[in-house]
Amino acid sequence: MRGPVSTARRDGLGTLASRMLQSGRRLVDEADLIVPVPLHCARRVRRGSGQSGWLAQDISRLSGTPVMVDSIKRTRRTSTQGSLSARARPRDVAGAFTITRRAATRISGRRVLLVDDVLTTGATVSARTRALKQAGAANVDVLVLARVVRETDVTI
Repeated sequence: MRGPVSTARRDGLGTLASRMLQSGRRLVDEADLIVPVPLHCARRVRRGSGQSGWLAQDISRLSGTPVMVDSIKRTRRTSTQGSLSARARPRDVAGAFTITRRAATRISGRRVLLVDDVLTTGATVSARTRALKQAGAANVDVLVLARVVRETDVTI
């Protein structure tokens, strides 16, 4: 049953990755390495799976920019971000991520493109960006498929 479920979750992602590449072409071209945002630690998934991983792999395939999955790991449990207020999210994920030793050597001095499927408050992306910078990334850009906008959000 894993095949049909996996296929259903991937339907259309190639097209969406192509659109992301069109929109973020400059960022992709400038990147030395693409890193997907991993799924929540409570989920058990295959290496590189999940929407962000699949999008990153498709962008890599289309652009030729190398992708590195499984480079970011959690150092402690965090809450599911959807259950927290926008104010609580940054506190919850602060210091919760690190870069694997294997990944740190490839990230150091490089321009990294962090790929995510949905950006809500930016707390998780910010925490992961800090981890990449602490591992020595020269620059971190972020490319997301969708941005959640709420009526109370004045940042747009």
